Amino acid sequence: MKNDLLKLFIEFDKKEILIVVAEIDEQNNFKVIEKLILPLIGLSNNKISDIEKVTDIIQRNILVIEQKVKFTFKELILILDNFDISFLNFTGFKKLDGTQISKENITYIINSLKSCVDKFENKKKILHIFNSKYFLDKKEMDNIPIGLFGDFYSHELSFNLINKNDYKNLKNIFDKCNLKISKILLESFVKGSLISEKNPQIDTFFHIKIDEEISKIFYIENDTVKYEQEFDFGTNIILKDISKIISLKSDVVQNIIKANSNLNKASNNELLEKNYFHNLQYRKIKKRLIYEIAEARIKEICNLLCIKNINTEGSLNKVKVIFLEIYDKKHLNCFKEAYEHCFALNNKFEIIFFDKPKDEKALEMANKIVQFGWKKEAIPVSKPRKSLISRIFQELFH
Repeated sequence: MKNDLLKLFIEFDKKEILIVVAEIDEQNNFKVIEKLILPLIGLSNNKISDIEKVTDIIQRNILVIEQKVKFTFKELILILDNFDISFLNFTGFKKLDGTQISKENITYIINSLKSCVDKFENKKKILHIFNSKYFLDKKEMDNIPIGLFGDFYSHELSFNLINKNDYKNLKNIFDKCNLKISKILLESFVKGSLISEKNPQIDTFFHIKIDEEISKIFYIENDTVKYEQEFDFGTNIILKDISKIISLKSDVVQNIIKANSNLNKASNNELLEKNYFHNLQYRKIKKRLIYEIAEARIKEICNLLCIKNINTEGSLNKVKVIFLEIYDKKHLNCFKEAYEHCFALNNKFEIIFFDKPKDEKALEMANKIVQFGWKKEAIPVSKPRKSLISRIFQELFH
């Protein structure tokens, strides 16, 4: 193993901190060689609540993993799923008056819009910039139309931002570990990239993740990250509803869900077995009722996440596919048809169930994004500062 082929990845998930060392050879083959899963200490409500605790747990475990691989890391790739990320979409314009669109025109628009975001969102830091849409004389183009002639060009960009204080705290943590953050990626961006790679014919979609306590919707349009929104409810709200209506404890309802993958096929006369009641007095509860309670709540969740969500209002007619990720697989087995029925909205959307990718697969995609870039990612270009003499000569011989 060559140490210069090792890369360090750290992911802040909703439930844990993941530290991974991967080996990438000359052919870009990716292999995880060390992995540590740490408790989520010092983070709460999408913020670092105790920087000393976070620093301590990472510092100690970085040392452990460096001793194992006999290598001292200088930088890392950071993946985030539990910080407040905001999204902005801006459009820049260029009058062409019949001339050609040049690379300089595109660079000027990107840099100008970035400057506007930096100015008006001065408490936030840009993580990613994506090329979103291109219009030449009011006609939408599939690609940046460099070299074409026209009168008026507009270029839309999508910006992903993180609060500067959050970024400073993260940087401070890794500075104390003698590590530089080479790139920050969103977990949703990585998953969206995996979906796009596996389904190249689908460039516009919703990815919806429903965890036990949290739900999230992520929107990609024309292979461009447009927005992400998080909600403070998940599958447990369905569990609580069932528990409340049939007057059985949540753990009992959980056992019922685990043991019954076909509640939707239960007849109107089929009742819960007595063994679920233990020391309680037996009551006649229809299995079909449990499914109907869950289906009603799933429909409400669907409405909140996308159908009646003001943020998705302009996207619903553009999306044909929803990738649905349900964390609790027993829950999904029991209510899969209800999810498909509610989210399909009378066959308006195709529903594709999506399993959380294995760590190695997700990190391999993260590495590809960092190494090769994303096809729609826009990179602002910094113009080199000219010396005083260069500027004088430019003015003299202009």
